[in-house]
Amino acid sequence: MLIGEVARCSGVSARMLRHYESLGLVRPTDRTGGGYREYSDEDIRRIFHIESLRSLGLSLREVGRALDDPGFAPSELVEDLVRQTRERIAAETELLTRLRRIGSAEPADWHDVLRTVALLQALASRSPETRQRAALSSVDEAPVPVEALVEAVLGETDPSVAGALRWALARSGESGLPLLARGLGSPLAEVRDRAVRAVAEIPGDRATALLREALGDADLPVRGHAALELGARGAPEAVPTLIDMVVGEVNDVDAADALSALASCPALADRIAGLLVDRLAHGTTEPSARRRLAQALADVPGPTASRALTDLSRDGDRAVALTAAYVLGRRGAL
Repeated sequence: MLIGEVARCSGVSARMLRHYESLGLVRPTDRTGGGYREYSDEDIRRIFHIESLRSLGLSLREVGRALDDPGFAPSELVEDLVRQTRERIAAETELLTRLRRIGSAEPADWHDVLRTVALLQALASRSPETRQRAALSSVDEAPVPVEALVEAVLGETDPSVAGALRWALARSGESGLPLLARGLGSPLAEVRDRAVRAVAEIPGDRATALLREALGDADLPVRGHAALELGARGAPEAVPTLIDMVVGEVNDVDAADALSALASCPALADRIAGLLVDRLAHGTTEPSARRRLAQALADVPGPTASRALTDLSRDGDRAVALTAAYVLGRRGAL
């Protein structure tokens, strides 16, 4: 088969076939009487082998080694190709993400593009001060895409920077909630915690609905942050978690304050008192937990709370009894 026919059959141009020949990758077996290259079936099979190996990312030099070196071991080369491919995909994905974020900011001109790029780079800086300045300036100087803000919020470990990022994200309204919802589903408790803190700073029913979902989180600090904000929003679903926080000494003072605020509603006061009493009746409650529960009962109105405090004033643990007696004194029961 002549070179033109081989080119049509294989899809490899005649010029590339001549290049393969110059490199010694494939040589025509014969020549016609007129001196034209003539390829055998074995030559054509080798051409297809060359193209197959090239499709995996091998260089022509590596292809030659793979085909002609009897001691060639492909496993190491394949592993190296896998690593290179992953690095290339990661780089391309990062570029695609950056371009999408710049596009979502709807820049009016190249000046806007450059400002957005600068802010995105600042958000990724190793310096907490730089990240914080970027978060604070993102609202006024140049709009940072919500996707970038959410990613920064979910990954930020510095408390000051995290607060600035949550503030900037809250200024963008509810647009970040779908992305924060994904954060609430993260397998990492610290990411879920950052997500629920960010949701807590966004007003509205959609944010409240996400906070209610977070009450089912397996991690008490995570559902605790949701409960504190729901308590501030007057949601009664927060009560059981707030009591868990008091017993578990997780932001227990804030949790007791939230219970007190919810108990100001007459329809909730007796229910909250009843749940606190139920927890006191649990035989495994430690003296320190009973003391915190007594403190939580302090601002819960009604006879149920008063009776529970009276019982606690006779508690076998002196610290619990004194705490309950003090609380009763404040309530005017003595």
